[in-house]
Amino acid sequence: MPKFSIVMLVFVFVFSFFGLYIYHQSPFLLSANSILLPPSLEHLLGTDRLGRDILARLMEGGKVSLLIGVGSAFIASMIGLMLGSSAGYFRGNVDKGFIVLVDLFLTFPTFFLLLALVSYVNASAWVLIVIISITGWMTTARLIRSESFKITSQPYIKILGIAKISKIKVLLKYYAPILAPIYFVSFTFGVGGAILAESGLSFLGLGIVAPQISWGTILSGGKDVVQIAWWVSFFPGLMIFLVTFSLINISNYLQQLTNQKQIQG
Repeated sequence: MPKFSIVMLVFVFVFSFFGLYIYHQSPFLLSANSILLPPSLEHLLGTDRLGRDILARLMEGGKVSLLIGVGSAFIASMIGLMLGSSAGYFRGNVDKGFIVLVDLFLTFPTFFLLLALVSYVNASAWVLIVIISITGWMTTARLIRSESFKITSQPYIKILGIAKISKIKVLLKYYAPILAPIYFVSFTFGVGGAILAESGLSFLGLGIVAPQISWGTILSGGKDVVQIAWWVSFFPGLMIFLVTFSLINISNYLQQLTNQKQIQG
């Protein structure tokens, strides 16, 4: 078990969603007397160029970044699960339509597709969840489709078809338990990828807009003062790294469990 990664993720979630109940600094309070102060007892992680407390802003920004990461990964993985399993089970024209749709989305590099979509709308947390979901389901869908083809070729699935068992029942009862490990692996990878995508967009000025805060916007705000105030960009970057690193470790562990079950099966 990747215990350190699990503990780290729990800490980050508690830190983001409950931290401000303990640490009573405001993430929005401007102070002309506290501009670019280094970490100290008064401001534990320092302040930015508008005198705002970095620690408080990390807590507030974590809510948005984690919401975008979990929300978009959940939706993208669900889209991939439904489309991939349908293509692998029904085959024929459904599978051909699936291949055309995936190839169409993969024609454009994902990040540039994100940039194109975001440039036409005013970004918010919910808008970014939808956009990142739309551009992030293809890999999961292809993995699910490949595994669904293997399941469909099993004799007991053919027997169920001859017995005219409801197709929805077959998908839910026989496909879902086998495909669940792939879904969870894709989900954990997706959370990290979505947080990185949001951070990249915010760093370019195309992500979350004020007054909302994310780790990406805090990171972007410190790029112009990084030589004189390293802490402004360092700490949000550290949070993004810890979450992404922990999720990758958990994903690798889940993938190992899945591979072991397949070998034993």
